[in-house]
Amino acid sequence: MSQLYLTTEELAERIKYDPRTIRERLKDSVLLEGVHYFRPFGGRKILYIWSVIEQDMLGHSTNHTLAVPMAGGGVCRG
Repeated sequence: MSQLYLTTEELAERIKYDPRTIRERLKDSVLLEGVHYFRPFGGRKILYIWSVIEQDMLGHSTNHTLAVPMAGGGVCRG
């Protein structure tokens, strides 16, 4: 299976968010390292896994019972 990996800018264009919002608000609260993104070769560059992000976006829009909103803007998956 072929995965589509996106940079922050490419992801921002795809989901219509500002790249800064992704870096400061979504990364590490909604988008989790090892699930939604990774750092190839242990470097600073971040690549997002589009298929996982798309699946989570579609799943969360129809099923709100799997995530509990947190005061800091994140969610608790339980």
